[in-house]
Amino acid sequence: MKTFEVALGERSYPIWIGAGVSKHESCWRQALTPGRVALVTNDRVGPLYADAIRHTLEVLGHQVVLITLPDGEQFKDWQHLNIIFDGLMQHRMERGETLLALGGGVIGDMAGFAAACYQRGMRFVQIPTTLLAQVDSSVGGKTAINHPLGKNMIGAFFQPAAVLIDTNMLTTLPDRELSAGIAEVIKYGCILDAEFFAWLEDHMDALLQRDVSALMHAIGRSCELKAQVVASDERESGLRAILNFGHTFGHAIEAGLGYGQWLHGEAVGCGMVLAADLSCRLGGISLAQQERITRLIARAKLPTVPPNWPASVYLDWMSHDKKAKSGQVRYVVLRSMGHAETQAVDENLVTEVLEKAIASGAHSVA
Repeated sequence: MKTFEVALGERSYPIWIGAGVSKHESCWRQALTPGRVALVTNDRVGPLYADAIRHTLEVLGHQVVLITLPDGEQFKDWQHLNIIFDGLMQHRMERGETLLALGGGVIGDMAGFAAACYQRGMRFVQIPTTLLAQVDSSVGGKTAINHPLGKNMIGAFFQPAAVLIDTNMLTTLPDRELSAGIAEVIKYGCILDAEFFAWLEDHMDALLQRDVSALMHAIGRSCELKAQVVASDERESGLRAILNFGHTFGHAIEAGLGYGQWLHGEAVGCGMVLAADLSCRLGGISLAQQERITRLIARAKLPTVPPNWPASVYLDWMSHDKKAKSGQVRYVVLRSMGHAETQAVDENLVTEVLEKAIASGAHSVA
């Protein structure tokens, strides 16, 4: 088992990574307080893992209240957030008890937002079941729901008390969702660690084949890098914004298609291709480095060509981006491999990037 800490003073918390971590009683004793646990999951993950989690917690003396949501990004909205609140209210859950998120990024974001709001904040623990959630969304305290005009526009920063990453849960993850998670892993190499990017080039086949040691290293290094960034900039006032590399383009794709058509990681993967091209045009990386990024994303079985829409459609969706300042969208761009920053970019240059990518051919997700 690997252990990392997100260092946030009194709100610091552990990340435990390993096979079977969700059954480790020592982790649960540290993660939970006495009282009941509201287990929030979805109708896809729940049948796989909820009973085992419930059994472990009941052995430790906790009563478990199960709250189940439908599976899918399209349900990440006010209506389905209220299902969590209804369950908490109906069972008269108390602020000192714990809300546990068992699922991917959608469940983690929604359960975390509910925990932030319910009685002005209740204890919250993450058990991420997808690779994307394990390496990214479960760490750092970002919680949110989507709005028809923009992804994750309504939410709160609310840190969990602990994150338990059980790598055994990846055995039931569909191949498409594994690739979606790898997109976020590639992101860390691009923006923070050029050596890690090179490691990913050497080990991409092993990751796709679910090699245990390769997955452990990828998850561990991703969590370590994100924990460092979050510790230095919890509320995304500066450095943390670079974690959105590819996301400005990607969120536009997700919103424009209708949430759930492309997985979040698929949209981010394609968005990183566009962001790499933009970085190259701005002189941050060479054409050879841009091509390395595009090749690695393609090897991860992620889309590299965006939907065939006019550039003006993308620009309109991207105008809702949370990094916008004074009405100007700020893009995450690479200054070199392993180093990123945010900056405003001329719309004409962004249009050139989009038009070139769209002209390169249509792409359908397998």
